[in-house]
Amino acid sequence: MSTYVSNPDEAKEYHSRYKIFYIAIAFALTIFSIRLWYLQVISGNELREFSEKNRIKQNKITAPRGLMLDRDGKVLVENLPGFEAILSPQYIENLEELSKTVGPVLGMEPDKVVLKVTKSRRQNGPFAQIRLKENLSREEVFRLKRMRLDTPGLEIRESIVRYYPLRDNGAQLFGYVGEISKRQLPVLNELYKGTLLFEQGDIIGKSGLEETLEKDIRGADGVSFIQVDAHGRETVTQTPNIYGEQIKDLIPVHGNNAVLTIDRDIQEAAFKSFMALNRIGAVVAMKTNGEILAWVSTPSFDPNEFSTGISAQTWSRLINDPFKPLRNKVIQDHNSPGSTFKPLVAVPALQEKVITPTTIVSAPGVFYFGRRPYHDHLKGGHGNITVYEALERSSNVFFYKMGIALGVDKMFDYISLLGIGQKTGIELSREVSGTMPNSAWKKATVGEEWQPGENLSTAIGQGFVNVTPLSMAIAYNSIGTEGKVVKPFLVRKIIDQDGKVLRENFPQVVRDLQQTQPNGVHISPETFKVVKEGMRRVANGDRGTAKHWKVPGVQMAGKTGTAQVMGFSADQIYAKCESRPIHMRHHGWFVAFAPADNPEITIAALAEHSCHGSTGAAPIVRDIVQAYFEKYHPEVIEAALKAKGQKRATAPTGPIPEPAEGE
Repeated sequence: MSTYVSNPDEAKEYHSRYKIFYIAIAFALTIFSIRLWYLQVISGNELREFSEKNRIKQNKITAPRGLMLDRDGKVLVENLPGFEAILSPQYIENLEELSKTVGPVLGMEPDKVVLKVTKSRRQNGPFAQIRLKENLSREEVFRLKRMRLDTPGLEIRESIVRYYPLRDNGAQLFGYVGEISKRQLPVLNELYKGTLLFEQGDIIGKSGLEETLEKDIRGADGVSFIQVDAHGRETVTQTPNIYGEQIKDLIPVHGNNAVLTIDRDIQEAAFKSFMALNRIGAVVAMKTNGEILAWVSTPSFDPNEFSTGISAQTWSRLINDPFKPLRNKVIQDHNSPGSTFKPLVAVPALQEKVITPTTIVSAPGVFYFGRRPYHDHLKGGHGNITVYEALERSSNVFFYKMGIALGVDKMFDYISLLGIGQKTGIELSREVSGTMPNSAWKKATVGEEWQPGENLSTAIGQGFVNVTPLSMAIAYNSIGTEGKVVKPFLVRKIIDQDGKVLRENFPQVVRDLQQTQPNGVHISPETFKVVKEGMRRVANGDRGTAKHWKVPGVQMAGKTGTAQVMGFSADQIYAKCESRPIHMRHHGWFVAFAPADNPEITIAALAEHSCHGSTGAAPIVRDIVQAYFEKYHPEVIEAALKAKGQKRATAPTGPIPEPAEGE
């Protein structure tokens, strides 16, 4: 047995090393203590809050959007209850397995579920909730609830579905809603800075009044709190608490309601007429003070499909339709006005004394300017006529001569004041102004001088002239009211849920043309009266181009128009329009107001590729005028029918007659 003997010299050799070791341990313990003190004392409350929040899940409660009501309080746009399937990506354990489980229940291919989740993670981050499907059926809700406990990250949440009871009637006017895009998020937060805050996943107005009235009808979202486990599943049903204090849910605030100027009865009559005649185009009906009564654009779409998640097939069909159902043709499409432009040219011709009401002008079938022939729509012409007959029969040659006498700049001075070539200021985005040319405009836009021959095409509403149906309604309304140019509007007032008026709009006269304008132009009452009489004869005269479309007891004043969509050679001008392919057929216009002497309503109708204004657009205007007077002045129609021994017809009947003299 050996005995260990310590060596003092050897121990001294390791003494310095022990000292370094002790210092290192002491330093580590000091750092650890400081860090522990920092976490518990300095950041204790913050970290505890984070810890508490890990078990508390915050759910947004979307506020119901405000309703849209018509002028009588009838619902135009409302909300319905629904359910939606939501995924929280951070709780998903196996995306492939989840897609195979949930996809078939929702009628979605598993790879589409994976793609949607992957795309959302990439665009919106790993924690943004994903709206997998909206407007779930009862069967889908039942099946999802059964599998929810075994599917981490899956939720079934109550939702609000925007509902449009008129469906495709007025869809472009009312608009539709959809989820905010990543691109829109910063733009809208900057636009509504200090008033609204948008977050990823919010449902917003995408077009029409839904977009325009976002600030008024949006409401304020609420918040609910639930306690969850590590998989994000609800663990308790009672209201959770933090630090022993109960959390209070925030109740959502319902959006304000918008009372519109639209009359649902007139709106439905306008749409019904369009559908009965199978027309493509647009019509707008307006009270003479600027209140819009009806607004139709066709072909249309069902905005309810957007509310419930539009399919790729439906979206593809809409954007590839050659007649553009998503466009609001009342304010977004501009076309040549054709002969509906003639009353606007008659105004400066009379006011500038180029003609008087009794001036007789020769109007043959062909007019030569230089060596070029300009044809009338009536092959044999109209003979010697005054401005009254020129409007009633829609003589081209008469107005060719007016165009030469006036020149484009003089026409511009007057007609632009009537609202042509300008935006109306309606409360909708994406309105186009159209074009009322003059020599300066052509030089600036085309880089060429104005040619004298262009005065002829301008005077009959062709060439560079382009208008929207709404701008034509404003111009005709200005003639009907003898100089009052009004600003059209759609929103009468915004009210809260208790009916308190928060904001109200009133009729507004932009300018009175009987007063001298900044460009020195004014228009006398006598000029307006002459033009109105010519327009009255259009709908009531023996040779009026709209004589077939009378309303019992009501005299309309207006003008038909046929606008060429392409040029034709001399031997093709008088060929039957209906025999051409649809894309080569003329557009038909009819713009009118009623009653002729003291108008209450003005209507502009464009029937695209319908060949004639008298058969394509005039019946629609007649149906709207009849619906208006049957509602607001039934005694007028009753008295007229009684005098003739007739009974009121519930709907216009009989075949559409042949177009009157080409119009």
